[in-house]
Amino acid sequence: MSVMKKQKSSYHHGNLSESLLDAVDDIATKFGLEAVTLRACAKLVGVSPSSAFRHYADKRALLTSFATRALHQLTDSMARAKTDAQENSGDEFSAVSLAYIEFALAKPAFFRAMWREETIYVNDENYEAAVKLLSSFMQAGFAATIDDVDPNSFSSQELLAWSSVHGLAHLFVEGPVGKGMDKAQQMEMARGMIKSLADSLSSVKTS
Repeated sequence: MSVMKKQKSSYHHGNLSESLLDAVDDIATKFGLEAVTLRACAKLVGVSPSSAFRHYADKRALLTSFATRALHQLTDSMARAKTDAQENSGDEFSAVSLAYIEFALAKPAFFRAMWREETIYVNDENYEAAVKLLSSFMQAGFAATIDDVDPNSFSSQELLAWSSVHGLAHLFVEGPVGKGMDKAQQMEMARGMIKSLADSLSSVKTS
C-alpha cells in the first residue's frame, strides 16, 4: 500500500510538529528525501497545509527538525547500547559501534538526513546543539569506549573509529556493500569489521 494512503488515524494531531516529522520519515523511506514536501506531509497526517506551515516555515525548516531528531536518536541509541553493555559485562566498543550501524539500517531516512547540509538550515540553534552533542559523545573516547586524551578534540583513534563505522553504515544504506543481504547478514558483516577495527585500535595503542 502506498505510504500516501496510510491511515491518518496513526498520527497524533495533539503534537502536530512531531507527527509531521513522522510523515517525513514515512515519505522519505519510501520515496527518498527529495519527495518530501510540507503539503505531502500535511496530507499524510490529515491536516490542512496551512496547519503544517504554522509549525514549519518551509521544507528546509521541516528537514532541519527531522535531521535534529535523527541526531538525537542516534546519540540516544549509542548511549543505551553502552549502558546495556556495561550492565551485562559486554564489549562496550562493539555495542556502541553496532548501535550506530543498526540505527542506519533501521532508519535510513534519518541517517541520510543528518548531514545533508544543502537541504537544511545548518545554523539552526537546535540542529547545532544536536551536532555538538553527538560530536562531544564521539570526542569523549568514542562514547568512552576507547582511551581519550583530550575530550575537546578528536584523536586519530576516535576519527578512525567514527569514520570506519559511519563509512560502513553509509555503504550499507546506499547499497554498494551488503546489497541483497538481509539485516541479520549485514549486521554479521558489521561485527567482523568492528572486530578488525578494535584490533587495529589496540595495536595502535600498544605500539
